[in-house]
Amino acid sequence: MDWDKYFMGGLYILAGLLHFIKPKFYMKIMPSYLPYHLELVYLSGVFELISGVLLLIPETQIIGAWGIIITLIGVYPANIYMLSSYKGKKVWYKLILIARLPLQFLLIYWAWLYV
Repeated sequence: MDWDKYFMGGLYILAGLLHFIKPKFYMKIMPSYLPYHLELVYLSGVFELISGVLLLIPETQIIGAWGIIITLIGVYPANIYMLSSYKGKKVWYKLILIARLPLQFLLIYWAWLYV
């Protein structure tokens, strides 16, 4: 049983839902040069939600994996923006932001395993 596929799919479904439950959190991390922040938050949430569901269905698993990969690439600028714009003094939080950048590539690789 592909428990990790179900775990990944569940994570993206949850992440997608959170875009609608807590959109202000995601709007804070949107790069300022992008327009339509709320709409882009909702759009990325839709992509995460749909991709997570598609990953769980054997017939659409490849489409779901590609959707996750494309979404992760698409939101990567927000991760860079979070790090570059962080002005806080919490060293542990800055370390998390730094660690998140290479983690994104591991998440892409994880999704790639289902293509």
